[in-house]
Amino acid sequence: MIILIFFLAHWFLSLFFQTFFLHRYASHKMFTTNKFYERTFYIMTYFCQGSSFLNPRAYAIMHREHHAYSDTEKDPHSPHFFTDVFQMMWHTVLSYRDHIKRLKEPEERFKGNYPEWKFLDYVGSSIVSRLIFGCLYVAFYVAFATHWWMFFLLPIHFMMGPIHGAIVNWCGHKYGYANFDNNDKSKNTTPFDFLMLGELFQNNHHKRPNNANFGAKWFEIDPVYPVMKLMHWARIIRLRKAYI
Repeated sequence: MIILIFFLAHWFLSLFFQTFFLHRYASHKMFTTNKFYERTFYIMTYFCQGSSFLNPRAYAIMHREHHAYSDTEKDPHSPHFFTDVFQMMWHTVLSYRDHIKRLKEPEERFKGNYPEWKFLDYVGSSIVSRLIFGCLYVAFYVAFATHWWMFFLLPIHFMMGPIHGAIVNWCGHKYGYANFDNNDKSKNTTPFDFLMLGELFQNNHHKRPNNANFGAKWFEIDPVYPVMKLMHWARIIRLRKAYI
């Protein structure tokens, strides 16, 4: 039971900060906040993603490229140019690495207006940090796992961030239904998206990329949006006026 709770906590906390901070804030600026809260969210993203921490600048640039070139050859992670999800993930890793190491100059329109914290970006992306988190996950399992099969969950902990991205980019552009014609292959994989906290409403999101609510139909519930509204009312963030 302890292992299951730990796994679900890691899954949803990592996913929450990926969609809330990296996607909705760093990439799209769906809300504003002050420097104190921005740094707080930065730290929480680092600790919740752990060994798979994703650099906000690199994430934002790559995601903006994805929107601009959705499901074309310039899309950094369209599933329609790869035979399987692993090839797509590897291509995404290479694109991400280029932005991390600044080996690739992004187009001017993809630059800026994303959070940067050089110290935490360096620490979070370091091999040492990733190994420390990995060792902590293993130690937790050694201490609390009650069955041998539970250790097969460890690789998911190690690669939690990229796994979330792979599920969204593969499934969200291959399987499901479409509310809108976006001139791409984006789909809403499921009308009820609790597992990926609204991220699988890809068709809705590509139609309205700056809308804080990923749901469009009355039955499409984006679990993160009410949290964002609560944070808005508490004056922790300020949602864009049109989406309050």
